[in-house]
Amino acid sequence: MTSRAGGPRIVFWRHGQTSWNLESRFQGSTDIPLTETGLAQAQRAARLLAGLRPDLLISSDLSRASATAAELARLTDLEVQQYEGLRETYAGSWQGLTHAEIKARYPQEYAAFGRGEPVRRGGGELSTEVADRSVPLVLAAAEKLPEAGTLVVVSHGGTIRTMLGRLLDLAPEQWESLGGLSNCCWSVLGQGARGWRLLEHNAGSLPEPVIGDDT
Repeated sequence: MTSRAGGPRIVFWRHGQTSWNLESRFQGSTDIPLTETGLAQAQRAARLLAGLRPDLLISSDLSRASATAAELARLTDLEVQQYEGLRETYAGSWQGLTHAEIKARYPQEYAAFGRGEPVRRGGGELSTEVADRSVPLVLAAAEKLPEAGTLVVVSHGGTIRTMLGRLLDLAPEQWESLGGLSNCCWSVLGQGARGWRLLEHNAGSLPEPVIGDDT
């Protein structure tokens, strides 16, 4: 995957650690900055991702994502294009609460979400609405790539899951089957004969070529 052969690829990179991550608080669209550890995570990951020689770099405009993207921009001389549409899911009254607090205050809503039902968490966005606003931005950027080019998208765990689910043509109720991303880890989609294909998920090091795949 480090070669330039093949079609375009999209790297979905989650931001570094924040204090609310450590406290297990639902961040949503609240603008929480990186911790010192989060910045170090971004710097380490950027050194690896620079090896992919990305062609384009887009990011959520929330500071935890834009600061993460800035570390890759510094190494690649790419301009970071920031978009509000790549923000994390707006979760209304859930934002700022820990998962334990959410479960205690909104037990029915929390249980429905756990069952994979469409839920406006805290009166906020549906996962499908997050995909509706984020995926077109990614596809528009991907269309600008050179042949076999690489796009890096810096966003948030929940939003990345919705984008992966939509681009992989999974039913919305199946999106939760995609495991979460650790801070500053990434997932990679490649363009295959039948659409986008998941090449790497929750990676923290440069991927190795797949040998003996069914294609």
